Amino acid sequence: MIPLHDDNPTTITPLITIVLIVINVFVFLWQVSLPAMEQERVVFALGSIPAVLFGEAVLATDLALVPPELSVITSMFLHGGWLHLIGNMLYLWIFGNNVEDAMGHVRFVVFYLLCGIAAALAQAWQDPTSTIPMIGASGAIGGVLGAYLILHPTARILVLVPLGFLFPVIRVPAVVVLGIWFLMQFLESAARPAGAGGVAYWAHIGGFIAGAVLIFVFKRRQVVLLDRRAGPWG
Repeated sequence: MIPLHDDNPTTITPLITIVLIVINVFVFLWQVSLPAMEQERVVFALGSIPAVLFGEAVLATDLALVPPELSVITSMFLHGGWLHLIGNMLYLWIFGNNVEDAMGHVRFVVFYLLCGIAAALAQAWQDPTSTIPMIGASGAIGGVLGAYLILHPTARILVLVPLGFLFPVIRVPAVVVLGIWFLMQFLESAARPAGAGGVAYWAHIGGFIAGAVLIFVFKRRQVVLLDRRAGPWG
């Protein structure tokens, strides 16, 4: 299922969500403007490498542009391709505005960064000797999805369902869309050999769990959790 839109209005303009999308897009445009060798260099210099983060390895001097601890933040704004970027920004646009609405702008910034850090640490923890750089906003956005599920489990999500040559568009409760997404991360992580590159599924899992927990701390006092008013059954 590919989410397209939710039927969940907000009370504030999602300024931080928009700014995060703009930053991610501009950083990616900067990445692809570089020669191929420089693009790879940027990924190693600004991506989060578990072995470096835990002191098991050291980057070459010319690649050590930021301290390892800071790389868990810089890595959130790099992407590995157009599909990686577009998929992440689509999810952030659809679900980020409501989470920002529930917290306010400043709290949402802190929440987003903490979820991204938790995601990077979760991925690094399951393979601490890996020398493969982790990049992408997926972990932080996983946190947004976890928070959205706790806030609006019955909100209606318009999704595209690819079925061979058919592409029906249907409305599905958020608990179904996000529950399937979370389950898929577990299944994919279980099927992937330890130390394999590719998608950082444990970052998604760690970010999602962090978001589902942190929403209790970061939401505004008057915000209701497990809100059913936007449910698909009226």
